[in-house]
Amino acid sequence: MVQTLDVLTAASCLRDGAGGSPTAVITGSHELGEADLARVPARMGASHLAVVGPGDGVRELRFFTSAGELPNCGHAAIAAIAVLALARDGFQGRLRAAGREFEAAGTFRPPTGPAGPALFDAWFDQGVVDSRAATTPERDAFLAALGLAPDALHADDDVSVASPGRERLLVPVADRTVLAALRPDQDRLADASRRHGQLGCFVYVPPSAATPAAARMFAPAIGVPEDVANANSTGCLAAHLLATGRDPAVAVDQGDALGHPSTVWATATRTAGGIATRVGGAVHVRRSSRVVDAL
Repeated sequence: MVQTLDVLTAASCLRDGAGGSPTAVITGSHELGEADLARVPARMGASHLAVVGPGDGVRELRFFTSAGELPNCGHAAIAAIAVLALARDGFQGRLRAAGREFEAAGTFRPPTGPAGPALFDAWFDQGVVDSRAATTPERDAFLAALGLAPDALHADDDVSVASPGRERLLVPVADRTVLAALRPDQDRLADASRRHGQLGCFVYVPPSAATPAAARMFAPAIGVPEDVANANSTGCLAAHLLATGRDPAVAVDQGDALGHPSTVWATATRTAGGIATRVGGAVHVRRSSRVVDAL
């Protein structure tokens, strides 16, 4: 059987109107199975695929990489929200992913000039982020895989674990020079992630009065050696900043090491259920492409 699909591609979490994470988005009905959906990102030159289910009520989101289905993906959700906003001249509503419903919004941002791209600002409520201190075995395994000496860590922050549904390590480093120089051992990193039940690790430089935060996300255990933009981990950082007495409204520069400069926005608030976060980014929905797959 052969099926022809329309697939939109979006640059998610742009920085100053450029860069962003190439993300594929399928909306509506289709007959592709999980193995076929996992092949779509590579076909489209993207790391992730967001699949938006049909309907006029709460829309179901599913996410895929070449390694298979993910329960969640923040920057792909942001791309999907922008695609919904494009179709509806704006979007405000509820979405569902991995059984959790959440509020989302996408608004059109007029181009800055006659030749500027049409952009959308997309946000979603990430929900409560759980956090804890990293154990010594977790810390040692990930630092070794990253090739980081203890003195390369930030003096005023600690390695921690955060989960908006799946745990990942948050690793603070001293400055952007240390961050840019990282050359992790991907095999050791994947092994450490599987052994300790982690999605991967989010290595970041905390924001300061002089410079915004910066980060790199490594998740080879799920088929993403390095992510251009990781929105869920940015939300985790916002929660960590609030929990440690700092300003939780943060913009995190990512993607520079991959030639796709990106920025993810996040903020956090205290609620009765814990620290809840909201994450977002600017999106350019680029084009519609047709993908033909044999099923």
